[in-house]
Amino acid sequence: MGGKYRITGNTHPRMRRPRNRWRIVLAGVSAVVALGLAGWGTLQLIDVFTGGDQSASAAGHQRDCPKPTPAPAVPAKTLPKPAAIKVNVYNATTTTGLAKAAADELKKRGFTVGEVGNAPEAYDKKVPGPGVLLGAPAAVDGSFAVLGTQLPGTVQKTDTRKTAEVDLILGAKFKAFSTPAEATAAMTALTKPSPVPSSTSCAPTAPKTKNG
Repeated sequence: MGGKYRITGNTHPRMRRPRNRWRIVLAGVSAVVALGLAGWGTLQLIDVFTGGDQSASAAGHQRDCPKPTPAPAVPAKTLPKPAAIKVNVYNATTTTGLAKAAADELKKRGFTVGEVGNAPEAYDKKVPGPGVLLGAPAAVDGSFAVLGTQLPGTVQKTDTRKTAEVDLILGAKFKAFSTPAEATAAMTALTKPSPVPSSTSCAPTAPKTKNG
């Protein structure tokens, strides 16, 4: 070739076809789609081998289970007032005057005090704990409970008496009655109604696992 198109030297110009941009774009989109499908397939395999559907099964079971209905509360327990309880106070320890001091304190707290003196021979110096409550069987759910709020740790015993009075026999570990605040809190706990736990017939079932 001559003129300005004359070829000189040892090199020759290379003739290239123009690149097709649409093919490049299409190849990129295809690669992204392939990667997405591969990732989704991997997640499905993980769910199969790890039991990924267990939470869904449990949620479905909970939707089918009816809500339990609250049970009615147990009526409050009725206990006798301190003034309605007649207490005989006996001293089974070697401390002189202990029965009188205890009787005076119970009287201040509203109890009716009967006899005060030394304990009978069957209990004299034979009560290792704080004290013994002795009375008729009917006193177990009434007078014993009220007196127990004043002196925790007492042993309860019944006999064949027909009267409603109760004997409080002070033992070797008796130091003092509960404080008025402590006794009031204990009394409140005894008279407070307690709800009955509600039950339902819908028992949860364990989700099924897939064996490999």
